Formats: sequence, structure tokens, C-alpha cells
Amino acid sequence: MHLSLNGARALQLAAQGLDRRPPKKATKRDVLDAIRRMEVLQIDTIHVVARSPYLVLWSRLGAYEPRWLDELLMEGKLFEYWSHEASFLPIEDYRLYRHRMLDAESMGWKYNASFARSHKLELAALLDFIRARGAVRAADFERTDGQKGGWWEWKMEKRALETLFTAGEVMIARRQNFQRVYDLRERVLPEWDDRQLPTVEEVRRELALKAVRALGLATARWVSDYFRTDKRETQAVVTELAREGALLEVSVEGWPEKAYVHPSHRRLLRRAAAEEIETSLTTLLSPFDPLVWDRARARVMFGFDYRLECYTPAPKRVYGYFTLPVLRRGALVARLDAKAHRQDGMFEVKAIYLEPGVRADDAMTSDIAGAIQECAAWHKTPEVIVRASEPKGFARRLMRVIG
Repeated sequence: MHLSLNGARALQLAAQGLDRRPPKKATKRDVLDAIRRMEVLQIDTIHVVARSPYLVLWSRLGAYEPRWLDELLMEGKLFEYWSHEASFLPIEDYRLYRHRMLDAESMGWKYNASFARSHKLELAALLDFIRARGAVRAADFERTDGQKGGWWEWKMEKRALETLFTAGEVMIARRQNFQRVYDLRERVLPEWDDRQLPTVEEVRRELALKAVRALGLATARWVSDYFRTDKRETQAVVTELAREGALLEVSVEGWPEKAYVHPSHRRLLRRAAAEEIETSLTTLLSPFDPLVWDRARARVMFGFDYRLECYTPAPKRVYGYFTLPVLRRGALVARLDAKAHRQDGMFEVKAIYLEPGVRADDAMTSDIAGAIQECAAWHKTPEVIVRASEPKGFARRLMRVIG
């Protein structure tokens, strides 16, 4: 089957739950269903607006209670581990990540093997402490090395907890003010037995199928990025799955390489080919949204060249510290630098930048203004200020609509 680029975009948006706003007010079950649909919800701690996992869910569900995500983790319906990056994952997928835990040294920088080898006694003592005293936070241990701390200057107990976490010895039982609370794996997931472990080949196949299903449509290169699997191995798995008929091959206008669709999206594929998928949603996206976290994929799919600049020195930033892509009716049309001033009840758009070639008519202006207001209301910061824009007059037009 052949798709136009617009059809391919619509298919991916529909698979990701970004084609339209749900008709009913969101429930806690909808939060879990959205995570299962994406297969992975990346975690990040930056909170100039809502922290990324909460914002990713809002982009799809609209107003919902952020505490529901915390409750789902505490209830054991989700677990945390390394996937695309640190992520919330459906608990039924624990078996697909257990191999990574058992071979923690293969996890690269996420696991400090030399630290683990040189601190065996301390790690064992920490496990005994948790076993006797119960779940702990890193904050429960006082710093004794005289350091002030920082992003990578963790105290020994924090390093030890993260080492045990990556090795699967402890799990995240819940979060307290977004701080991880660590407990023994056998207490968090008592029913797990390593005899349930699938083979490595079964894991590769299932993760590849899940990635294609979550993306709606994907090239082989995009599949490996989704769960950070080996590129060469994943390419071979995708090729074999297509040969077996477990994935559908499609061509896309202007693409030199094949794309793949999961058979569960067969009906959606036919609608995409017939240009029948309506993409009516306008919303703001997290930089860590699955739609845009793969920079190369975002360029191919949407002509959107996006780089998160929070790790870039301020004088070298082009758009701002934590810019949010703006999705409007199937296209990525802008990005905005926002900050939620929660105590003041104000949502500040420091600047909004329309993408090259985008001309905002009244309908687009109204859609974007509505999305900003909706996001601000969910943040409980109902006052909205748009300070600057490119082109310059667009900020004034937005403020006229916002009122």
C-alpha cells in the first residue's frame, strides 16, 4: 500500500492518540491506557511547566488529575526502568526488561560497573538496611563527603541506590514529591520469578512489534530508537517480521526506504491511504514526547528540526530553555518557550516562533490561543501573557484572542 506524506502523518498521530481530543473527560483508566498505547512514558524532572510525563499525558487526554500517574505506579500497574530513557512502563512489560537488569554491565553509563565491584559490601549493607527498615529515598541519607551536590555529584547512597535499581535489585515503589522511593524487588513485585523470563530473541521481536504499533508507521531505523535496542539486530528483526507477515510493508511519498505498519492498524492504514483520518487536535507537546524525541524522525515526518536547548549555554540558545512544539491539525507549526508561575497564577509565554513558511490565519491563531489557554488552565495558572513572537505581530494577535 502507498501513502502520501499527509496520510503517513495522520496514521502516526492517530496511533499515538494525537489526532483528536477524547470525547469524554479523562479517567485514571485513560491514563493507563494512554501509556499502554505509547508503550513508554519518558521521565524528566525539569518543571518550568508540568514535568514531562504529566505533560505528555495532558497533550493526549486534556485536563486530568496528575496524581493518577503517581497512584498507578504505587498500585503496581506501572514500573520504572530504562527504556527509551528512564521511563514509566506498563507492569506487564517487566519481563521484556528483565534481561537488561540481569546484564546490567551492558547498560553503559546507566550502570557503573567499577563502582558496583568496589562497593560490594556497601551495596549489600544497603539492601540489608532496606530489608529491615523498609523503603527509602536518597534524601533519607545525610551527605557526609562535604560536597554540595549537583546533577552528577551524587552522594554514595544515591549512587548505590541507582546501581541497585539498574541491576533490578530494587524497584521504585512510589514517588514522594517526585523523589524516587526505593524498595526491594521481591516486595514491589513479589509474584515475579525469573523462570518466566522470555528468550532474548522473543524480547527483540516483541519490542520491535510494540515500537511499530506505538508509532503507527515506522522505518527500521526508527524502531531501534524507540526502546533503545541494538540498531543492527533490530534491523534484522524487522526484516524478518515483515517477511513472516507479522509487519505490513508500505511505501510513503518521497521516502526511499520502506516503512512498516503493525497488522492491528490495518483499518487505520486503509483510512490513511484514503486520506480519511481527520487530525483536528491542536496541543502543546513536551520535548520528550514520543512524537518528537527522535530528531531525525521529526524532520522526515513533519519537516520539524527540533533540539532541546536546556543543556545549551544561555547565550547560544536560539529558541529558549524548554521550548514546547505546537501540534496543529496534523502539522508541527510552531514552538514556544513557556513558564508556569504557579504561585502567581500566571502562564508566561516568553516567546512563540512560527515554523518557516507557516502563515497564521485567524483559524490557526484561534487554535493556538485555545491550546495555550487550555494548558494554562490545567496548570492552574489562568492568566496568560504572550510576550514576544516571530513574526513580531503574532504575539499581539494571540493576546487579542486570549483577551
